[in-house]
Amino acid sequence: MSSTSQPNDKANARLVSRLVLVVVGMFGFGFALVPLYDVFCEITGLNGKTNDEAVQVVAIEADLDRQVRVQFMTRNAKGVSWPFESQLSTIKVNPGVMTQVDFVVENTTNKPVVAQAIPSVSPGLGAQYLRKLECFCFNQQPLKPGERKVMPMQFYIAPDMPKEIGTLTLAYTLYDITEHDNNPSAEVAMAK
Repeated sequence: MSSTSQPNDKANARLVSRLVLVVVGMFGFGFALVPLYDVFCEITGLNGKTNDEAVQVVAIEADLDRQVRVQFMTRNAKGVSWPFESQLSTIKVNPGVMTQVDFVVENTTNKPVVAQAIPSVSPGLGAQYLRKLECFCFNQQPLKPGERKVMPMQFYIAPDMPKEIGTLTLAYTLYDITEHDNNPSAEVAMAK
């Protein structure tokens, strides 16, 4: 019996080794997936990721013969119940013309909070043509208890956006990052 159990033990040990390698490989792949996804989105322009920094103001010739419809949508992440909305649901803009839309958030709790809005654009191809000059999404938003804040977003549509794109939808999801905020400037802003 012992002679047949040795080959089985070796086969089982090899199988366990291979399975452990598969698990380690899967973990490594999962860990690398986020940066790979970001690179893929940057190369292809998919997923509607927008810039997270203000663009430089440059002189652009506006296309006054064309209008693009821009829709604004807001939603709260799970567990966030603060009112958060755009003051406009839809606007028509000429490519190359700077436009400002205000968003409003209110901290209805009795404690200071820190909010962060994450944008996305649909269709994804349109994200590279939506240029934000100023956006509340670039920074964390500290809110005192009961505070209502009007937050501007200035943007323009690049005139070279393909004519097939007649509507852009800009959606923001608001997150409560109070527990994750290690930004001392937010604490200073809260103290004011």
